[in-house]
Amino acid sequence: MTSTPQRTRLIPATVHGTIAALDPERGQHIAGRGLAAASGATFTVVDKATGERLATFADAGATEANAAVDAATEAFPAWAATPPRVRGEALHRAFELMRGRADELAAIIAAENGKSLADARGEVAYAAEFFRWNAEEAVRPAGDYGESPAGGARTIVTSHPVGVAALATPWNFPAAMATRKIGPALAAGCTVVLKPAAETPLTALAVVRILEEAGVPAGVVNVVTTTDPGSVVGTWLADDRVRKISFTGSTGIGRLLLRQAADRVVNPSMELGGNAPFVVAPDADVDAAVAGAMVAKFRNGGQACTAANCFYVHADVADAFVEKFGDAIEALHVGSAFEDGTAVGPLISAKAVASMTSLVEDALARGARISHQAPTSTLQGHFYPPTLLVDVPAGAEVVRTEVFGPVAPVVTWTDESNLLDQINDTEFGLASYVYSGDLRWALKFAERIEAGMVAINRGIVSDPAAPFGGFKQSGLGREGARDGLKAFTETQYISVDWS
Repeated sequence: MTSTPQRTRLIPATVHGTIAALDPERGQHIAGRGLAAASGATFTVVDKATGERLATFADAGATEANAAVDAATEAFPAWAATPPRVRGEALHRAFELMRGRADELAAIIAAENGKSLADARGEVAYAAEFFRWNAEEAVRPAGDYGESPAGGARTIVTSHPVGVAALATPWNFPAAMATRKIGPALAAGCTVVLKPAAETPLTALAVVRILEEAGVPAGVVNVVTTTDPGSVVGTWLADDRVRKISFTGSTGIGRLLLRQAADRVVNPSMELGGNAPFVVAPDADVDAAVAGAMVAKFRNGGQACTAANCFYVHADVADAFVEKFGDAIEALHVGSAFEDGTAVGPLISAKAVASMTSLVEDALARGARISHQAPTSTLQGHFYPPTLLVDVPAGAEVVRTEVFGPVAPVVTWTDESNLLDQINDTEFGLASYVYSGDLRWALKFAERIEAGMVAINRGIVSDPAAPFGGFKQSGLGREGARDGLKAFTETQYISVDWS
């Protein structure tokens, strides 16, 4: 008996109404106004679960990119001169508005990204926190004053906003990746031009409208949506008025942008790819490790740069971990975002599904086997079943590359030194996870991992109050915490004669 393909639940009409109110055909938000593309070009945003059209969006090019810089440049002097308290209060109002409209924003994210409503609500809460954190930091300016060691002078150290900042954000966290950059930029006194991903432009439009409602003047935040990001971001990097580039995305695109930024010595922040190891020690609480693994791997369907990539489980607890992890995976409800109980939604595209298929086939060809999967066989859309692979050899592509999807390979280990060699043998070094009953061992082990962030006995590493970023080719600089605001400032030193 063959199964009938299951039609996933359509997006509710109320959500379509919310999207229509954003007026996406005039989705270029420049100097406080919604504009169509000068060329008249548009692109379609679709529901990743059904292929249903969500919106027809204005498709920008160099004309809109230049206009956005014009607006940001004009707005910059007044915004930079705005007292930090006033800037902070506007950001705090934006935080409150986001929190008050959490359901509406989550529905937009779920509709265009495909992640479950529960995941989307979590993202809205996380995204709003970047406005609250930076609202509080805006009124704590960094500086220094002291006597010159040689005498005869006093040293004053202060900071200034770097200027117009170009921001480029990815599709996987369309709200949080925008607010993580916009929040500190505005707190520092910068104005911004933002290019969201073409897959998820609706969320960015909703966020900028909230900012202006909160009191951020027109022109301080401008949004340019495009299917030709190279043209838009290239235009910004070639413009003498743009003094900062902040990018989140693949390492390959990051390298390209760094080359372009070098031509004008543009201040860069780069949050790039990852390959996060999840280490389970022999004395770990297996139940706690499984709970953490479910979050670290399957939040947003594994489509996160901090997602656990490969599970390195000590041989003493491997059987118990695989059994419990596998049972939890099989219990996952996979479906469209608006179905009750959905835990994992569709992937972002057919290309992403093909990538998962290729990685799993390569692992199976090398001797791995599928031990557990969640059911998805009757679903239509860009779905891939959450999959647990065991007996995975260290050389398999699924271990060495950034998976960016719901595939969890398990590699067993016994020797700590060999384990460290394995997990550090990568060009990436963003996040990592360690589960152990011995905190001292875990801390000492964490310091030997070549990664910018290590979570010990927890499955989430991100926090607006912590510096987010990686080692090696996972990026440059840090976002979040005080470091995130500092990235949008220039340090000035003044020497005063005191003789």
